[in-house]
Amino acid sequence: MSETQFEFLLPWQLREKLAARPVAYVPLGTYEWHCEHLPVGLDALTAHGICRLAAERDGGVVFPALHYGTGGDHSLYPWTIMMETDAEIAALIGKTLAQLTDFGVKLAVLFSGHFAGTQLAMIDRLAEECNAGQAGMKVFATAVNRIEGLSLPPDHAAIFETTLLAALWPHLVRLDRLASLKDAPPAPGDDWAQERHDPVHPIWGVFGPDPRNFDSQAAAPLLEASVTWLVAQVRQRT
Repeated sequence: MSETQFEFLLPWQLREKLAARPVAYVPLGTYEWHCEHLPVGLDALTAHGICRLAAERDGGVVFPALHYGTGGDHSLYPWTIMMETDAEIAALIGKTLAQLTDFGVKLAVLFSGHFAGTQLAMIDRLAEECNAGQAGMKVFATAVNRIEGLSLPPDHAAIFETTLLAALWPHLVRLDRLASLKDAPPAPGDDWAQERHDPVHPIWGVFGPDPRNFDSQAAAPLLEASVTWLVAQVRQRT
């Protein structure tokens, strides 16, 4: 538990924190297949973790992550709950943003760990609508894949997402649940192969560099760079 987490704070604590730093982080994700080695809530877990650390460093409060998302190529995979449109999600976020204005928040940060095109279009639209219609609060919409200057490119359940989650929740990364590179070596040019949509593939549903090449030493620097970037973006807007 962090002292920045909205759901754990008492009214007097919320008043104090938002008076000192009127910033609210709203992390977003989805329930989605991330192969056998990663949890289905990864997108929300990473988004919330980065937001929480940013708030601990720079002030503000962090809302619980919204695990429902939309868009992407994994809607028919196991253990996935993907909304067909953004209507219901947008309604929840829109209501939240309206209330944040009443709470005295000056900057709301929509930060998505799920970066399918439909999800990104939704947060951009919500931010644009809010920024055009309200003078008291601004909204900054961004996502994990928009962080600049990282050592690893964004991916799905591959090296990037595995490494980022490992920095926040190392016990949730279970590479031992995958066939070893010795027993199931990658085929030449396999990084983005269509065959990874086949359930018999050893890293089914992974799109990006093979996570079995994960380097634990890269985890902490990747997280630090992500948090530093987000804090810098917030400071530019406040």
